[in-house]
Amino acid sequence: MKRTLIIGASSNPSRYAYLAAQKLKNYGHPILLLGRRKGSASGEEIHFEKVKWDDVDTVTLYINPSHQTEYYDYIISLKPKRVIFNPGTENPEFENMLLDKNIIPIEACTLVMLSTGQF
Repeated sequence: MKRTLIIGASSNPSRYAYLAAQKLKNYGHPILLLGRRKGSASGEEIHFEKVKWDDVDTVTLYINPSHQTEYYDYIISLKPKRVIFNPGTENPEFENMLLDKNIIPIEACTLVMLSTGQF
């Protein structure tokens, strides 16, 4: 199972980040949640501060590129194998930075990837 950090996590059930948290857990993937507001999703706490988690396999982004710059160094420091840029989060600048650090950027939808067995 792939330990996944959701950045842009939300406790609002109508948000895609919330749906991703549910679906990841349903598929057996441990989740870590980071958002702008504290709360919970799928029974897990949404953290407001950048936590130095170990063994993060995947980071999935639900924040637009204008808010991503403050997370560049943080995400790279976690040394994930890949970062998923969900629709609307595509960021060529950050994707190139990740490639330079041997982290795979993927422009895709986490929900679709899970549904089609590509996660």
